[in-house]
Amino acid sequence: MLLGQTLEDLVDENEVELFFADNGETTLELIQSEQPRLVILDVMMPKMNGMEVCDRVKNDLGLQDVFIVLLTAKGQEVDRKKGSEVGANQYMTKPFDPDRLLGLAREVLAL
Repeated sequence: MLLGQTLEDLVDENEVELFFADNGETTLELIQSEQPRLVILDVMMPKMNGMEVCDRVKNDLGLQDVFIVLLTAKGQEVDRKKGSEVGANQYMTKPFDPDRLLGLAREVLAL
């Protein structure tokens, strides 16, 4: 998994813990229990998509301090607008640039 390989540098260099989930419901539960500073969501997830998870985190749970990146193959303007409407801080299209994502993670986490 390219995302995991990209972010492993953060674990190796800093005291960063990574969590992975294979569906939106589990992701939402992890966010509620762990209160992470950074969340990277794939828009296309089973049970609850990334847009729905983002909306729940930002608007229902009110976790405005959680920085959310939506990662998706959908790069059309309408998709970006919807991501912004649900509260995403960043919208990145696949294939993503690993260095750009790692740099963003370092910036958000102040590493």
